[in-house]
Amino acid sequence: MLATLLLAGCASSVQRPPVFERAEAEKNAAMAKKSPREKDWRPNSYVVQKGDTLFSIAFNYGIDYHDLAEMNGIKDPGLISIGQEIRLFPNGARSAVAVAPIAVKPIGILVKDQPKLVKFPYSAAAMAQIDKVQQQTTPAATIVAKVPQAASATARDDSADVNEDPVLEWSLPARGKLVGQFSESDNRKGIDIAGKLGEPVMASASGKVVYSGSGLRGYGKLIIIKHNNTYLSAYAHNDKILVKEGQSVTRGQKIALMGKTDASQVELHFEVRRFGKPVDPAKYLPLAKL
Repeated sequence: MLATLLLAGCASSVQRPPVFERAEAEKNAAMAKKSPREKDWRPNSYVVQKGDTLFSIAFNYGIDYHDLAEMNGIKDPGLISIGQEIRLFPNGARSAVAVAPIAVKPIGILVKDQPKLVKFPYSAAAMAQIDKVQQQTTPAATIVAKVPQAASATARDDSADVNEDPVLEWSLPARGKLVGQFSESDNRKGIDIAGKLGEPVMASASGKVVYSGSGLRGYGKLIIIKHNNTYLSAYAHNDKILVKEGQSVTRGQKIALMGKTDASQVELHFEVRRFGKPVDPAKYLPLAKL
């Protein structure tokens, strides 16, 4: 019986029940929700610079390149020119949040003038006369209006939680050894997970494949999944891509085979982007399990 209990204890330490997996995922999601959120920093348009592609512009601003092409009347996504202005949002503007003008209601603050000065030779009669003058004099008053600033009817509320998409449920995109971590100061835009050639790469969260190919320099065979209006995730250096653009995928679905295209070793480079800006995947993933 003692041996049986010891074996059971070893088995439980190797594999955690699904309830713990889900609890940890929910904890990570809650932490991500509570973490400080940046405003939607994206401009209304972008001017093409040397080295840009429509794919890279879309990736950097968290937009499906198909939508970007259609919005700008671009028939061939591979043909854009330096100096060309690319609209990032329909009608050249981000969706505005209509705000009703604030009613301006002055707040009156009574400010009295100094008492009227009257000079008489000192005597009891003079003092009585002064009191009479002050009682008869109505103090002048000034109304100081405190007027709140009216909000523009077309102002966009970019506060972090306004129109924020629901929190996603994330999971590890691959198994292996964590060999590279996110660092904003060192321009490391994601994490690197080393593994073996042909090992599975999984969708970290449910969404739609908006890019599948080798058109972004330095990423090799790349997959980009758009999860909602806020988040994208990217999976780079794959040996083989198993999904197509426009395809919907679910969290944990096998989307590629690990490789080393545009990399010095077999690894998965994984990024999470919020409004196109790279954020630390450690805020969303249980990296301690790698």
